[in-house]
Amino acid sequence: MVARRVGVVVFPGTNCEHDVVEAFEAIGCEAELVWHGATSLGGLDAVVLPGGFAHGDYLRPGAIARFSRVMGAVREFAADGGPVLGICNGFQVLTEAHLLPGALQKNRGLTFLCQMTEVAVTSDRSVLTGGVEVGRRLRIPINHFEGNYTAAPEVLSVLEAEGQVILRYVANPNGSAHDIAGVSNGAGNVVGLMPHPERASSELLGSTDGLVLLEALLASGEGRREPEAAPAGAGAAPAGAGAAPAGAGAAPAGAGAAPAGAAAPAGAAPNVERARF
Repeated sequence: MVARRVGVVVFPGTNCEHDVVEAFEAIGCEAELVWHGATSLGGLDAVVLPGGFAHGDYLRPGAIARFSRVMGAVREFAADGGPVLGICNGFQVLTEAHLLPGALQKNRGLTFLCQMTEVAVTSDRSVLTGGVEVGRRLRIPINHFEGNYTAAPEVLSVLEAEGQVILRYVANPNGSAHDIAGVSNGAGNVVGLMPHPERASSELLGSTDGLVLLEALLASGEGRREPEAAPAGAGAAPAGAGAAPAGAGAAPAGAGAAPAGAAAPAGAAPNVERARF
């Protein structure tokens, strides 16, 4: 069984979300749009941050989107081992959020690029390339102005040594350091790439090579389930265990107390804001 539910995050200015949804649906997956104001990603098997111009790329691409409420949920999802994919602008958001190393700067020659490229799989130690033969070449298009990957020399050395460079351009189109087209975090469950695999998902688009990566992502999320709630009182320490002496370190009465009514009513549902389009 493979993962069946993928969430596609939508920021103001995102414009590739429907392409991503259609590509995943084409391989038998249920994909749904997740608004940037959502605070929970419960029940999803994988999360995708698609391409576009989040918040108009003001300041820097991804610099504002990193503060969106949904990014707290993305961070928690990734920390729990969930597969997270950033495509193009989504890659930029993940670097700005420090979920991936490095940064994306303006292309060499200050030229916007919209063309088919060839990338080589250079590591199978990620959720996007797991099970894909190292050395395999894929034809996937790019569409960006700020896709020139850069990082400090010591960071690049670690990425190379740890197998975190997962895709490399065969013919570097944008000046990226070490011809890097995609990287992963140390655990391999958070990945970003500048090429658009969803735009290489049909013969009508000129290539189906992007499906190789999307199917690998789905397989990586196999068996993920929403964690079950612990039984009432489970994990509680025995009465008095480790208790501090009476009054020791106690805060003044009322200090730091939440305003009346701030606590959610018992049994209240989590604040999940998803949108289906």
